[in-house]
Amino acid sequence: MTVALRTLLDRSVKKMGKGMNQVVKASALEMVERAYNEGIYVQISAGHRSFEEQAVLYGQGRVYSYNGKDYTNLAKPKVTNAKPGQSYHNFGLAIDFFLVSDDGKNAIWTRNAKWQRVAVIGKELGFNWGGDWTSFKDYPHLEMTAGLSHTQLQAGKDPQLTFNLEETELSKTSKGDGHIIFIQKALNRRYKAALAVDGVNGPKTRSALIKSLQTELNKQFNKKLAVDGKWGPKTKAAIVPVKKGATCNITWILQAALYMEGFNPGPHDAKFGKNTEAAVFNFQRARRISADKKAGKQTWNELFARK
Repeated sequence: MTVALRTLLDRSVKKMGKGMNQVVKASALEMVERAYNEGIYVQISAGHRSFEEQAVLYGQGRVYSYNGKDYTNLAKPKVTNAKPGQSYHNFGLAIDFFLVSDDGKNAIWTRNAKWQRVAVIGKELGFNWGGDWTSFKDYPHLEMTAGLSHTQLQAGKDPQLTFNLEETELSKTSKGDGHIIFIQKALNRRYKAALAVDGVNGPKTRSALIKSLQTELNKQFNKKLAVDGKWGPKTKAAIVPVKKGATCNITWILQAALYMEGFNPGPHDAKFGKNTEAAVFNFQRARRISADKKAGKQTWNELFARK
């Protein structure tokens, strides 16, 4: 029996862990799906890695201490030259992958034509591949850096990444909007929306966004809403305002809703930054409501009630 795509996606999400950049995470899952559609079964083996986890890896094969703790492990061979803070994994900007057997039960590390094809798909989506490096080849490794160094990232510089759908055939047609394709795929993956991935801004996608919002309000704030995809008085009353600095799934839903109304919030990264704030402000002005740059009840109502 052939391994299911959902199995590979679920395994990959688990392995990437929390702390991933949302664009990197979405791109990684898109890569898994595209490869699957070509009969190549690939799984993400690693994603975000804490500084302490990096210290454990760096301590393999050498004498090493970090923050006063000994991480020396001479019983194992060296696996990395990156100290804590010197790996893009530490900032949720890198992943590792491997192939699996058709039944999904066995890992395959042979760098064959299928492996090369996965790397190509990854590069089409905006990743840099470790197999292209000249000094040290890291064939399972893919990363998005936005041109930032480890030092800049440690200083708090925020990478500006965008989801790259240039190679998606639907995004090249007059019907399919690449960003809406991204939204639809994310809704299917995260909330089991079962949407047709057509890039069309239609009522089913809007309803799926409302369902996702209701789901998050229930999960994060115990609102106990019916997850029915309808913008009713109970859902409107349950809204929790979000503003600049917020980082959560509700912010991602806000970004998706803004884009579908024609106001581009920049990267769909679940971070309420300056681009999202500007999109909220412009939307509020266009709708002639209080332009406070915050997404409160009135703003959410304008996003979902005016149809």
